[in-house]
Amino acid sequence: MLIVQKYGGTSVGDLERIASVARKVAAARDAGHQVVVVLSAMSGETDKLLQMAHTMVAHPDEREIDMLLSTGERVTIALLAMKLIEMGYPARSFTGRQVGILTDSAHTRARIERISAERIRASLDAGEIPVVAGFQGIDEKSDVTTLGRGGSDTTAVALAAALKADACEIYTDVEGVYTTDPNLVPHARRLKKISYDEMLEMASLGAKVLHSRSVEFAKKYLVPVRVLSSFKDAPGTLVTKEDAEMEQVVVSAVTYNKNEARVTLMGVPDRPGIAARIFGPIAEARIVVDMIIQNISDGGLTDLSFTLSRSDLIPAMEIIRKTAREIGEREVKVHEHIAKVSIVGVGMRSHSGVAARMFETLAREGINIMMISTSEIKISCVMEAKYTELAVRVLHDAFGLGEEPGAVSEE
Repeated sequence: MLIVQKYGGTSVGDLERIASVARKVAAARDAGHQVVVVLSAMSGETDKLLQMAHTMVAHPDEREIDMLLSTGERVTIALLAMKLIEMGYPARSFTGRQVGILTDSAHTRARIERISAERIRASLDAGEIPVVAGFQGIDEKSDVTTLGRGGSDTTAVALAAALKADACEIYTDVEGVYTTDPNLVPHARRLKKISYDEMLEMASLGAKVLHSRSVEFAKKYLVPVRVLSSFKDAPGTLVTKEDAEMEQVVVSAVTYNKNEARVTLMGVPDRPGIAARIFGPIAEARIVVDMIIQNISDGGLTDLSFTLSRSDLIPAMEIIRKTAREIGEREVKVHEHIAKVSIVGVGMRSHSGVAARMFETLAREGINIMMISTSEIKISCVMEAKYTELAVRVLHDAFGLGEEPGAVSEE
């Protein structure tokens, strides 16, 4: 059996923890499995490197940022390989370049285009344990690229897909995927399994357990992913294909994201092509826009609101203000103190009244909904950030997520 194991920053936060990871890897090898290991940088190392860059210059070049950040994983892979070798297990460390992880050229947020993995296969054939740097690759010009926050998850799942691995295990500092953040709701329940679609929605809506692009890879190539704790021996959560049992649960989880900002363009000319003029340059800058709402036209003018990640707000506003001058809109307003709270569940497809229950629950607490977005398996509400924790708690209770699945009502 071929297993890809990924260990996050807290799992390799110091030398003792790296040694603990080595013992886990060795145990899997002793059980007769072939193992490929993917590592993140030590906890806090990426932030430390970014702080150094921004202390050095106000606006660091993104290519050089990637070159700098890629050094974090080199430390952990070399240390783990050394420890495994000392323990009597042949091991070899590999950077993204050495593995053949080829990406586009979007520095600091690159997307994997293909993986050759020839050296990994050769290493496995030689009886070694390959230890791979997560979060990084190279573009067609051989420049180092990084995959964005959580990118080591994507490296692991993409490698598992390329190698046709039997399983991909993501080791982190939590025991699996929960019905919501246990820090907000102590009685949040660990899910035994969750569908790719639900996990993809949760990852994109703010749940920090898995990187959204890693779930995309898992779904596309049907890679079974299990989220496990590095520190406790627990069964974790299996991310897998949807089945009939999953559909019996109306709502599987409540997620939230406070890293949101809302931009409103006032007095936008209501004519064909204006939306493309506004969002085209934003897309070219690889800035992801989430919810979009346009009001009814009045006198040939309308208001247009949309949300985006707060970390993208500064570069987005440079583009938006330029476009605003070109099309002659009256005013641009920004609201940074917002949050998006969402409910997710494949059971929504076959159960009515879910949206009504969500809105009634928020209304009872006096929480005003500023924007709404829906899909087949999720409903998201934008609200004032100060209501985030309250909204998560009351929705978690309203849908009975602290109970076992059979206890959830289907009204």
